[in-house]
Amino acid sequence: MSVLTADSEGHNDGKVAANMKVMPESPEVDLDELQEELEGALPEGAQINGFERDDVAFGLVALLPTVIVADDAGGTEAVEEAFGEVDDVESVSVEDVGRI
Repeated sequence: MSVLTADSEGHNDGKVAANMKVMPESPEVDLDELQEELEGALPEGAQINGFERDDVAFGLVALLPTVIVADDAGGTEAVEEAFGEVDDVESVSVEDVGRI
């Protein structure tokens, strides 16, 4: 159980877990290597809490990282931008976000 507390100005120091979907450019992309590149691209303050894989179609497999970020303005935006700049990434989307 986590307890969210407010600072003297009433701001929560909470975090959110974002379930993301990262689509590689092609079925030939090495997913283990792409996963390592995504981990290396994380902005400061964000962390990955595991990866899953989802068979999409025609041999294409999406990576589904769960990313923990601060619950503040911008939220997952910096992570989406960082992941989108990684070679072999076709698209990045946020599938679900929840407070932790």
